[in-house]
Amino acid sequence: MSPKKLRDKVIESLEELKAVDQVCLDVSSLTTLTDFMIIVTGTSSRHIQSLADRVVEDLKNLNIRPLSLEGEGSQEWVLVDYGDVIVHLMSSQARTFYDLESLWDEDL
Repeated sequence: MSPKKLRDKVIESLEELKAVDQVCLDVSSLTTLTDFMIIVTGTSSRHIQSLADRVVEDLKNLNIRPLSLEGEGSQEWVLVDYGDVIVHLMSSQARTFYDLESLWDEDL
C-alpha cells in the first residue's frame, strides 16, 4: 500500500473514534525515517488506548501490521509505527509538553 493510502486509512480509523485535534505532517522532505506523522489527542487514557486498538485492528484487517507499538497501557502516549506512517496518540498534557508539531513542521 502506498504511504498516502496508508495515511488515509489511519486517518479514517482515527476519525471513527473521534480523535481530537488531528494533525498530519508530511515529513518526507525532512527525514528518511517516515513519510507522515499523524498526531492526535485522546480525551483519556482509555480513549488513547481505544484509538490505538482501532488503528491496529483496522489495518490488521488489511493484512498490515505495525512495525512497532510503544506505550500500550500508558496514560500519556502511545506510538504506532507503520514505517511510512507513524501515529502519535497523546494526552493533551503530553502533546503540549513535547510539541511535536513545532519540531517537525517546517512551516512553523
